[in-house]
Amino acid sequence: MRDKSVLMRLFAVLFALVLAAAACGSDDSSGDGDDGDGDTDTEQDAASLAGWRGTTPSPETTPQVEEFQDRMLEADPDLVDFNYGPESYDAAIVIALAAQVAGDDGSAHAAEIVEVTRGGEKCTTYADCLALAQAGTDFDYDGISGPLDMDGNGDPMQGSYAVLEFGGDNRIDDELTTFKVIDADPAAADIPIQEVEVDRAGDGVLKLGTLLPETGNLAFLGPPEVAGVEVAVAEINENGGFNGQDVELSLADSGDTTTDIASQSVDRLKSESVDAIIGAASSGVTLTVIDAVVNEGITMFSPANTSKDLTTYDDKGLYYRNAPSDILQGAVLADVVAEDGNSTVAIINLDDSYGNGLAEDFNSSFTDAGGEVTTTVAYAPDVQTFEAEVNEIVATDPDAIAIFGFEESARIVSELIKQGYGPADVAIYGSDGNMGNATGESFDADN
Repeated sequence: MRDKSVLMRLFAVLFALVLAAAACGSDDSSGDGDDGDGDTDTEQDAASLAGWRGTTPSPETTPQVEEFQDRMLEADPDLVDFNYGPESYDAAIVIALAAQVAGDDGSAHAAEIVEVTRGGEKCTTYADCLALAQAGTDFDYDGISGPLDMDGNGDPMQGSYAVLEFGGDNRIDDELTTFKVIDADPAAADIPIQEVEVDRAGDGVLKLGTLLPETGNLAFLGPPEVAGVEVAVAEINENGGFNGQDVELSLADSGDTTTDIASQSVDRLKSESVDAIIGAASSGVTLTVIDAVVNEGITMFSPANTSKDLTTYDDKGLYYRNAPSDILQGAVLADVVAEDGNSTVAIINLDDSYGNGLAEDFNSSFTDAGGEVTTTVAYAPDVQTFEAEVNEIVATDPDAIAIFGFEESARIVSELIKQGYGPADVAIYGSDGNMGNATGESFDADN
């Protein structure tokens, strides 16, 4: 039991009553948090995300990655996160290279996507890979996000993860970031490449669309993803575009699973005759529109989908992703939680393909390592308050709490803090859906 936490909460209540009594008898109405002795109110410090740790797919920071982040900031000076920006850039580059190899912007280019990510002569820029393609040389593109080697299902065979941690300012403390790399099952390399089952002719102009979140519970991922695509398209066009013509780009909002925005966006992109759609970010959103995309012979390439449900989906050979499956993220995060000395953990997750899948994969990895999951609580996408869910978590008195969700995770942590189970009391962990500075901004706004 957490006798210390209980005592601290009782003390906090008594202290608040003292302050209230003092305020009622005071003529000081400054309201600026100063107690008259020059000390400022520290309530926000008590309600801090400091210590909340988690994982997100990310390449290790290198001079190349830092230079790329500078390019992203040129495209969007207001960026506060870079999550999935490298993956989005690489998705656009791979599609353009595949079209160059196929000599066609129609559905035929999809058959070359896996091939340009593995085997052959290594190249790391669009210009260098293009030169090899034009010379008829087999090449292997390694991108900003790392080695992209895909298996026959269009899944990456390696995952690089940043282990992030919030600091006292409720922002990711870069100095605390570490990295972990994990490989998929070696048998994945033997999976045969899927055949493209829909024949769609090209028109000689490579047209890319995006289906990325401008609104909804994953909106914080939209700006870096869009910036990554824009940097890629600019670079492609600086190097001659596709067959001597500029690649065209059309941006569209994916929203989230509580709206029909994604379907409307897909309809518009289809009417514009796009050849490939980069997105969605949310696995749940992708699952609502994937049939409408691939049945038209349009490539769908996600920089951020992690649900394992998409690995063997009947996608007509037209769906790809360069974000590793949550089978890998679940294993990495379970390793982090165990290494931190936690033997029991409670899970709270969004009730969709992403949240449920990651919860399942984390649970499996953590229990296989000898840990115990005390409870798993799933919440609906449209839930507004988390008191009941947190009550259920707290009742199990875990060493750690894992949160698998999106923007709403800030409200979950706020409720945990109210109940004495915040990052200052127990170990809190998150994943790619909530480990970003935008979550800190949302938390600040709520507190």
